[in-house]
Amino acid sequence: MCAATRVDTADGGALAAVADPLTRWREQVRDEVEAAVAEFVERRRREHLGRGPDVDVLGQVLTDFVAGGKYVRSAFLLAGWGCVAESTPAAVRAAGSVELLHCFALLQDDVMDGSDLRRGRPTAHVLFARWHRRRALSGSAERFGESAAVLAGDLCLVWAEQMLRESGVDAAALARVLPRYDRMRSELAVGQFRDLVNDARRQPSLDDVREVARAKTGDYTVRGPVELGAELAGAPPALLATLGRYGDAIGEAFQLRDDLLGLFGKPEVTGKPVGEDLLARKATSVMVLARELAGVRSRRELARMDVLERLEPSDVERYLAIVDGSGARERAERLIDQRLGEGLAALDEANLPARARARLAHLARLCCDRNQ
Repeated sequence: MCAATRVDTADGGALAAVADPLTRWREQVRDEVEAAVAEFVERRRREHLGRGPDVDVLGQVLTDFVAGGKYVRSAFLLAGWGCVAESTPAAVRAAGSVELLHCFALLQDDVMDGSDLRRGRPTAHVLFARWHRRRALSGSAERFGESAAVLAGDLCLVWAEQMLRESGVDAAALARVLPRYDRMRSELAVGQFRDLVNDARRQPSLDDVREVARAKTGDYTVRGPVELGAELAGAPPALLATLGRYGDAIGEAFQLRDDLLGLFGKPEVTGKPVGEDLLARKATSVMVLARELAGVRSRRELARMDVLERLEPSDVERYLAIVDGSGARERAERLIDQRLGEGLAALDEANLPARARARLAHLARLCCDRNQ
């Protein structure tokens, strides 16, 4: 997938790369939504976190945290809105609300997974623990850090709804979408719990893992935002149904790609170490596929490493080699291609404006590639 075109001069030099319209749109969306979120969080920081030095760290960590990421969910919301109407400043602020919801999920997910890095930087609970140590406070720095990160996530959850309510979209539109917004948030929490159960279960089924992925990630990453945007703009039921089919397919493809990156992703791309999901003992679709496809001897070796209290670098290397050799990686890639095709086919069924369809197709392919 080509994001830009190079223009060569007659003497062999090259001008700056000229981005295609879809890439320019994607970058503009990210810049506009990031600015709206930063402004909103700064106002909340002054309102709630400016009352003493003890809470300064909370405001700083949150300000830095919301500035990161690719702003995928807000792009889907605005693409959904664009199926019905042109974007507005109110739409951009509404899109920012799903980014704050995402921050809530990430902050708590990092605690639950015990992750040290997020986007190549220390996770929030690590930063809070360091703050605790520097001040020589009593008690466990690690426990303090985890508790503080959970509370930071709670703030993001509250602020997400507040940002939606105060976005400037009209009251009728808000009334239409709030039940969907509530359902999306509830399914996210339930999906997270079911993920915990799967992680604790030695060998969940592929159906179990895919169902959790749809609730925990797919629905709130793709389907939920794209439907929210379209419904806010006044989409009819038939269009919402089509976008729902698109969102289901692309959301699962997104999660499958995430599972592959969690095992085989390059740290410079993912911001996390190689084998992150393996080290966290996460039950992912790729791991389940590996156990189903591996030979008897390889399955025994996987079972042996599954019960080790700690995986050494050599264990991780061997584990990944078995997963790769089982064919699970190729099967996951085929599933991604299949779900991408199904999502794009759903768009063909709808009478969408050409620009709206192009944007949704562009985002779908980005979700399935994610090398940039």
